[in-house]
Amino acid sequence: MKVNGIYTINNEVEFEELASHIGQAVWIHGSIYKIRKMKGFSFVLLRTKRNVVQCIASEQIEIPCEESCASILANVVKEERSKTGWELHIEEINIISTPKEISPIVINQKKVDTSIENLLDYRPITLRNEKERAIFKIQEGICRGFREFLYAEGFTEIHTPKIVQSGAEGGANIFSLNYFGQEAYLAQSPQFYKQMMVGVYERVFEIGPVFRAEKHDTSRHLNEYTSVDFEMGYINSFVEIMEMETAMLQHTMNYLLENYSMELECLNLQLPQIESIPAISFREAKIKVAEAYNREINDWEDFEPEEEKLLYEIIYKETGSEFVFVTHYPSKKRPFYAMDSRENSNVTESFDLLFRGLEITTGGQRIHTYEEQVAKMQAKGMHTELFESYLMMHKYGMPPHGGLGLGLERFTCKLLGYENVRYTTLFPRDINRLLP
Repeated sequence: MKVNGIYTINNEVEFEELASHIGQAVWIHGSIYKIRKMKGFSFVLLRTKRNVVQCIASEQIEIPCEESCASILANVVKEERSKTGWELHIEEINIISTPKEISPIVINQKKVDTSIENLLDYRPITLRNEKERAIFKIQEGICRGFREFLYAEGFTEIHTPKIVQSGAEGGANIFSLNYFGQEAYLAQSPQFYKQMMVGVYERVFEIGPVFRAEKHDTSRHLNEYTSVDFEMGYINSFVEIMEMETAMLQHTMNYLLENYSMELECLNLQLPQIESIPAISFREAKIKVAEAYNREINDWEDFEPEEEKLLYEIIYKETGSEFVFVTHYPSKKRPFYAMDSRENSNVTESFDLLFRGLEITTGGQRIHTYEEQVAKMQAKGMHTELFESYLMMHKYGMPPHGGLGLGLERFTCKLLGYENVRYTTLFPRDINRLLP
């Protein structure tokens, strides 16, 4: 059909198709994001599922209020001054729905200028902002990049239970629940199951929620977060796991550059260059920070958050890397399944990955023999009869294996330059928040 002498495409088109319809009239749907009234015409910004499209409406066109959902018939007109090379001239607007109330938060500026409390309280609305949406498209791209890499490396994606009989990490930071008269827990990690599945597929991964009942109210802690876990068998050293993660991160940065340039531009984001990632032992790192900043070492078993930041500053000055692996953490601070070093049984064949001063990954080699695993559990005062299903895999044979868990929200937070992990969590769950 023709509208005002212009051939019309009856089926609705996607943003990516518009350039191929210059000189034609098309239907496109979305939400009225912003209206800027000028003399004799108006600019109408239409928010589609990924893009914000600028349309031009004459003063004869009746424009619905902002956040109305509409289907728009518009001419695709060539315009070399536009970034896209075209612009849309509205011929007709069909209103699909209108909001009952005006939003209490202004969302159609470059950023949502409000407190983090308001940002999260009104999350269903504030996520409509162009930059807020871009954050979680980047997070999507990270997951897609990870998946693409891991599939290519022969990993099988698995989905493990989130209601479990015992905690993988131990300790008090575990949510308990009544499971039909039995005591059960929300999973702290998929650790037990991904180890079991190494005996099935050799290489496995999962991207899913984990739960920690930590009573920390800090910018880095959440009580539910998304963990990117992989586990791989037939390894000779935990160094192979670090090498795999390095390659995964390299691939994912390239994937974002190739597929998410629009969001990178929206957020003005420069991705880190990852040639290689330096590694330093836990003890060496503690001493290095203490000497560089004249700090007393108060805790020889773990890193303080401030030490992580200071180590990053040192490594960045020395190597230019924004990442650093810290290896051989003390056995006392690592879970019972962590393999002790053959050279020094007081430390483990494990690592953390720090990115811009924040720990984003914990990983290492696991104990794979039955006798060694039982001995370590008993040395830690654990009741092995409570872990019979876990120990079953050891009893009936396992290859040397190891893996890691990466916190998706923390990684996104540091990648995008935020200081609070809640900015990069879709609907945060912390000690104060259950809504929305």
